[in-house]
Amino acid sequence: MSPTSNKIARVVARQIFDSRGRPTVEVDVVLENGVMARGCAPSGASTGRHEAIELRDNNPNEYAGLGVSKAVANVQSEIEPALKGMAVDQQQAIDARLVSLDGTANLSRLGANATLATSIAVCRAAAIGSSLALHDYIHRMVPERTMTMPMPMTNILSGGAHANRGMDIQDFLAIPVSAKSYTEALTMVNDVRLAASQLSEERKLPVLLADEGGLSPGFTDPTSALDLMVDSFKAAGYVPGKDLVIALDIAASEFYVDGCYKMARQGKTLTGSEMVSFVVGLAEAYPIVSIEDPLEQDDWPQWQYLMKKLPNCQILGDDLFVTNSKRIGMGITQNAANSALIKINQNGTLSGTIEAMRAAWAGGFSTVVSARSGETEDSFIADLAVATGAGQIKIGSTRNSDRLSKYNQLLRIEESGGLPYEGAKALAGAASPIAV
Repeated sequence: MSPTSNKIARVVARQIFDSRGRPTVEVDVVLENGVMARGCAPSGASTGRHEAIELRDNNPNEYAGLGVSKAVANVQSEIEPALKGMAVDQQQAIDARLVSLDGTANLSRLGANATLATSIAVCRAAAIGSSLALHDYIHRMVPERTMTMPMPMTNILSGGAHANRGMDIQDFLAIPVSAKSYTEALTMVNDVRLAASQLSEERKLPVLLADEGGLSPGFTDPTSALDLMVDSFKAAGYVPGKDLVIALDIAASEFYVDGCYKMARQGKTLTGSEMVSFVVGLAEAYPIVSIEDPLEQDDWPQWQYLMKKLPNCQILGDDLFVTNSKRIGMGITQNAANSALIKINQNGTLSGTIEAMRAAWAGGFSTVVSARSGETEDSFIADLAVATGAGQIKIGSTRNSDRLSKYNQLLRIEESGGLPYEGAKALAGAASPIAV
């Protein structure tokens, strides 16, 4: 590029629809040399109170209040004038300008959906202008990391906010720990998803799909879901605890009421210490190696207690950390977890997301790049996971184009890049899976 050709000429925003049929923000960035690139903002169902705020219209007469015309207007009226003429390859400066322009601690004025879609589009435009693959370009921002193919953590069964509260626990996921490549890992989890669907049909269970493509059997007791997970591993021809293990996303903040954990489907109300005992009991009875949000997002003492009870398990903070470097630092200091979920829309910019990842790595945490329940065809997080050597990725089930766009992008990257596969060593904790 010439010195001026990579400058931003236009920033165009529009309202599109995500995988749940809800409005979200899409942004095109156009450079002076004609390069155009696009970014889309995902949206979550179970959201943490500390994450960046996606701006919604709150007009009950349009899209049940979920419209994003205000965020779109903010891109046109404020973000485009602020970025016009900036060199597109100055990602950190551009993201800093977005944050400064917003002026709030949580991007609530312009909307994190507006800033993130812009930030992604800027990055993609810079990659195109540099004639680099997106993951290669992002890697320039984290040169200290080794690019790797991430190990997938894949939804098989769902409840919680992803499935109309059909089960108290939000997601039951499969991790293919014996796979030697990303392609093999994807084959394994897809085999399990198919087996789970077939077993559900044979057992006359519902085969309706949740937001992220997982099956929603609606079990009252989580042990029934865990039994189906183990049976699905076996039916697919794999050894539970050796070839495949289980991850849970409990999303405990969703049922934390008045200082207690009210698990409506089980008819239980648990104190913090009782919730820890409940989680430990599941982990001891099944090949569970990763547990996300097992406790409420500000119940720090119980997070610390669980870490002591399950030192060999990956204890993964989502609502606890919300891709925020300061909260991740708190978690490291307090030994409240050993892994951080990374969701770009929780932060609101790419630079801020990378800062949060660096905070996690500095504390010895593992990282899991994650999609949201409301996704688009944008496959950006696949390239992000590879570029940063994140190690693990959580996309959803191997169903629906919003999920498969990411899984398929990883297949293309593996084919073209010759990159090493991270595999089970990406998991935090010193657990050695044992067949059951």
